[in-house]
Amino acid sequence: MKLDSKPEPIEVDFARSAIVVVDMQNAFVNKGGTLDLAGVDLSDAARVVRVIRAVLDAARAAGVAIVYLQVGYKPDLSNAGGPRSPNYYKETAMHLMCTRSELKGKLLTEGSWDFAVVDELAPRPADIVVTKTRYSGFAGTTLDSQLRVRGIQYLFFTGIATNVCVESTLRDSYFLDYWPILLADATMAAGDRSVYEASLFNVESFFGWTLKSEQLQSSLLEYSGGVARVDG
Repeated sequence: MKLDSKPEPIEVDFARSAIVVVDMQNAFVNKGGTLDLAGVDLSDAARVVRVIRAVLDAARAAGVAIVYLQVGYKPDLSNAGGPRSPNYYKETAMHLMCTRSELKGKLLTEGSWDFAVVDELAPRPADIVVTKTRYSGFAGTTLDSQLRVRGIQYLFFTGIATNVCVESTLRDSYFLDYWPILLADATMAAGDRSVYEASLFNVESFFGWTLKSEQLQSSLLEYSGGVARVDG
């Protein structure tokens, strides 16, 4: 099926595609979470949740695979990299925990509220869920092998933040010869509009394609008319 993407149309095979939901956790969506504590404007987060929910509904109806990426650390932070790793100082939650002792071990800790995927987008049993400890979903995880064993080649990216974990994972997917398509209205940047637009420029110019979520939903609806529905 050919999609009206930017900077040019791209032909995809939905049977070999997946929707990638990047870090749609309380930490990055809700007040009191990591991004809120870091001073990031979350006013657009609720809209992004609604858009992603509609995309997931359409994808599930069409039997398209769904992958959740979820960043999180063990309570003792043993998988955060330690003081010799730049991740220990630069990743948002780690930076907050290093500079505010009262937060240590509380942000993005596995099993915590901050770590959990928001209720509106909770994964279903058939979905792939990959926990990561770095910005990219491919860094030190089983994501690549899980996609390849399923024959997946085309990845539609959604999530928060456009310019950090979404773009990092998208770039790595390009290097690994996946076909990355960013759903432009299904993401939110950590920063102002210019930061978001810079990510779109990078994707369209160098790493992949961008597409509006409504266009994808319309194509999935057309596609689902010819395949059996798969419920998760």
